[in-house]
Amino acid sequence: MQYSVCVPNFGEFAEPEVFAEAARRTEEAGWDALLVWDHVVEQKNLRREVADPWILLTAAALATCRIRLGTAITPVARRRPAKLAREVTTLDRLTGGRMVLGAGLGAPVADEYGSFGDTTDPRMLAERLDEGLHALDLLWSGEPVTYRGNQITIDDVVFRPTPAQRPRVPIWVGGFWPNKAPMRRAARWDGAIPVMAGVEAARPPGVSNVRELVLFLRACRAGHGLADQRFDIVIGGMSPAGTAGRDLVGPLADAGVTWWDERMPWGDDLERAEPILRRIEQGPPRI
Repeated sequence: MQYSVCVPNFGEFAEPEVFAEAARRTEEAGWDALLVWDHVVEQKNLRREVADPWILLTAAALATCRIRLGTAITPVARRRPAKLAREVTTLDRLTGGRMVLGAGLGAPVADEYGSFGDTTDPRMLAERLDEGLHALDLLWSGEPVTYRGNQITIDDVVFRPTPAQRPRVPIWVGGFWPNKAPMRRAARWDGAIPVMAGVEAARPPGVSNVRELVLFLRACRAGHGLADQRFDIVIGGMSPAGTAGRDLVGPLADAGVTWWDERMPWGDDLERAEPILRRIEQGPPRI
């Protein structure tokens, strides 16, 4: 089991120096990764202060030397694959191979897509997501790429340098469980970072629900011939410090979870750095 901390890219964390300090403390306290949300407005009626996640991750990269860094999650369907491929590659090389790309459709769709004249059709966005992930994988190969999908076209290009990690930067796919489609998508890549019941309150999911998810993912992996390859399952919520935290995480590890992701409840404290920094300094609930 490894341990990450997940924070928004808005509120007080929209200040790069605050995010960099969170990264520094995350590393010092013994956590294994810091993940950041990827929004452009989030809920636009709230008029949040929002920062670009790639600039935040750059600040974190320069403030750390060990922990993994990544997004949870990047809405690939609203990003140009060529630009995203360059951004992630550059950060992976800057960090010496410490990047993770969390990927999904993103939400709220009306605010984050429709507000900018983009489609909100879920089937079209899902197709764009799948093609975008495939395009990233091809571009990160460093080989000549020609690809023509329904949503994305690449005509005879080579992207170099390649990411430090080979064959690619790990891709963790998000989505709501028990919806099967996003987890089927996740099973084709390197990890799953599902949204489960209780996420608004940062309530950890029940072990039986997690076991059902793990069995589903393993069956999908086996169907793709990937059963023997590493695959991360990232489950999160708010954990108490000390023995109680270990008691919470232990049964999840036994169920097959590979990462515990520390999160804050949705509310006023979500935009404040002090509550999550206090939890970071208490250290991960290692078992």
